[in-house]
Amino acid sequence: MATEETPVFQIQRVYLKDLSLEQPNSPHILLEQEQPSVDIQLGVEATPVVEGIFEVAVTATVQTKIGDKTVFLVEAKQAGIFEIRNVPEEQMGVVIGVACPQIIYPYLRGNVADTITRAGFPPVHLAEINFQAMYEQQQQAAAEAAENTSQ
Repeated sequence: MATEETPVFQIQRVYLKDLSLEQPNSPHILLEQEQPSVDIQLGVEATPVVEGIFEVAVTATVQTKIGDKTVFLVEAKQAGIFEIRNVPEEQMGVVIGVACPQIIYPYLRGNVADTITRAGFPPVHLAEINFQAMYEQQQQAAAEAAENTSQ
């Protein structure tokens, strides 16, 4: 008589893995009156650590510029260690690509806003992210890329 084992999904730890702040054109750029442009890039990555344990990281890069000069650049990587066991293979992508980033992202948002404020600027609040939609777009893009290379 075979019994399926109960799925396990537990947060082991959430931590700030990497953080950098650059103000390469200070103090002169701080005297500018022009509103800077803001560019925000996000990424998600997952790495197996040991059997059933994964590190999932969400990375944000926030760059503000006036013209072609950088006002500030913040790069932050918030990570978490998750125990994920007995989850069907077809559901692993969603767990790692959606559930884990949704847990980590609020910590990243807070750390980025705090860093920018401590640097002497008004905080930049990262928008809420629909990781489900982001994951589905990535899956669709990967499927289209695979289809194009097989032709």
